[in-house]
Amino acid sequence: MLEKVLLAGIKEQRAARRWKIFFRLSMLAVVGLVVWSLFDIGGSGSTVVASTGRHTALVTLNGEISADGKASAENINNALESAFDDANAAGVILRINSPGGSPVQAGIIYDDITRLREKYPKKPIYVVVEEICASGGYYVASAATSIYVDKASIVGSIGVLMDGFGFTGLMDKLGIERRLLTAGKNKGFLDPFSPQTDGQKVYAQDMLEQVHQQFIDAVKKGRGDRLKRDPDMFTGLFWTGQKSVELGLADGLGSVDMVARDILKAPDLVDYTVKESFPERMARRFGAAMGAAAVKTMMMGASLAVR
Repeated sequence: MLEKVLLAGIKEQRAARRWKIFFRLSMLAVVGLVVWSLFDIGGSGSTVVASTGRHTALVTLNGEISADGKASAENINNALESAFDDANAAGVILRINSPGGSPVQAGIIYDDITRLREKYPKKPIYVVVEEICASGGYYVASAATSIYVDKASIVGSIGVLMDGFGFTGLMDKLGIERRLLTAGKNKGFLDPFSPQTDGQKVYAQDMLEQVHQQFIDAVKKGRGDRLKRDPDMFTGLFWTGQKSVELGLADGLGSVDMVARDILKAPDLVDYTVKESFPERMARRFGAAMGAAAVKTMMMGASLAVR
């Protein structure tokens, strides 16, 4: 019995030591991650560049163009500024995969590309479209020196939309009363729970027409005489990359490697795209995980309520 008690005590001490080592290593890992995040040079608003010779500068615009996303005007413009400013960059390629987004953010990027082209007249900027370059994505692309696409890319959608929902009919059926108090008769403009008036619809349509005309003017200025006359050009339609070349929306078929190798004669690519910092990556992943958990919980709750 004494032997068993002693052996049990030894095992308990070993287990305690293992847990102590585990917690110490965990704390060390956490401290290391914090230090890494503090000194992460690839953080938001910065680019990681390692090149000493002649090369092609690459900036990627991926996803929806929005003020709080990776494809924000701040991120794209910072990357483009660094790319143009590098004397070893023979030219800049802006790779776009975007369905569009904010016309304000797209317009800011368009204006900055125009400014950089004037500041560095001998350094061209080429847009290369892979999957899609539509709406705000094409707004940005039209400021480039030339646009290259894949034959199956989706290009165009030169239009503006404002979408929403109206629930007034459903509320009437359910006997729900909307109690909205405003100071100013238009303060509840296009409220989804209130009937839409003809005046509100006309006013909203006028706003859309103004922004649409700004879009059209930017495309015409950027593409110039390369645009072909087509009655559907500015109606919001989109085309394949092959058709976009025929319409003058793009200049030819090509990839990032082809443009760097055959047009700029600088096959070495250096990525100037703004990178996420470690805290941002962790926050995004944590947020995605929490969002998935929330959706799962809501679905469970809904199914329980149905039962």
